Amino acid sequence: LGELQLINHFPNHYELTRKDLMCKNIKRYRKDLERDNHPLAEKDENGNLKYLDIIPMTYILPGDYAIFSEEFRKNPNGTWIMKPSAKSQGQGIFLVRHPKQLKKWAASSKVPFQSIASKENYVISRYIENPLLVGGRKFDLRMYVLVTCYRPLRAYLYQQGFGRFCNEKYTTDVAEFDNLFVHLTNVAVQKHAEGYNDKHGGKWN
Repeated sequence: LGELQLINHFPNHYELTRKDLMCKNIKRYRKDLERDNHPLAEKDENGNLKYLDIIPMTYILPGDYAIFSEEFRKNPNGTWIMKPSAKSQGQGIFLVRHPKQLKKWAASSKVPFQSIASKENYVISRYIENPLLVGGRKFDLRMYVLVTCYRPLRAYLYQQGFGRFCNEKYTTDVAEFDNLFVHLTNVAVQKHAEGYNDKHGGKWN
């Protein structure tokens, strides 16, 4: 610990910071609210959650591979995004439009696809193909939050944040599916783009 640190990490913090565990916990939260008939679990006339539709349809691979394959067969023209559960800075992310891509990914992995216990988990989510754009570019918002206690929950939100932008304009052109400068806002990815401005780093306050 540093001189001014009180604690290094909160116990079990990875339940929120790992993509697979965060997804699992959000789904569990939804089920708990539905079971208790909580107002937040209210659904619309089509059976979709009105207030808890906060993440796209997501599966954890390889464990959910059979369920995902069934969903893919129902909607064969959809696009999905694949992310390693415990990596950051855009590492290992790619778009999926055909099951053959998953088989190729599995074959290139060090561990066989069937070896669930020792294989790194990935999350695969339905890709949002009509995102909100600014200037024709994808972006995300970054906020600073200081959490000092989880029980009871005590958090402080910093008033200022910033947006991170892609260097290239968004397109659904299949030819650009592998172009991460179109689809990912991570600075670690965008800094390698030809038009990257290292003065503002693709960020707006």
